[in-house]
Amino acid sequence: MSIDNAAIYALIDEVPKGEVASYGMIASLLSGVGPRQVARAMRFAPKGLPWFRIITSSGALADHAGAEKQRRRLKREGVTFRRNGSVDWAAHSWRGPSPVWIAKTGADPTDIMEIVSGWKR
Repeated sequence: MSIDNAAIYALIDEVPKGEVASYGMIASLLSGVGPRQVARAMRFAPKGLPWFRIITSSGALADHAGAEKQRRRLKREGVTFRRNGSVDWAAHSWRGPSPVWIAKTGADPTDIMEIVSGWKR
């Protein structure tokens, strides 16, 4: 089953200022979605979506033309980087979606908590 990009964008919009999520973290909360589908959806992200808060699972910025812009925007939000250039996951990892998102989607809060607790940080 495939999901439309709007559901991906709604979840990306949940990542607050100063935090980052990986493509896999987003995908893990949407049934039938993988990290590559999240990455593809990002190519068509609507204006205003905080696309720059989504990074690779290693903490590195994706290898794309906007990587330097992404780094600048994250730094403006207070996101710190390690010497190797990756984001400091321990300090800036997204803590998961809001109760509003969970209720709106009809997701089971216990399931969401289990998924979030399994995220590599």
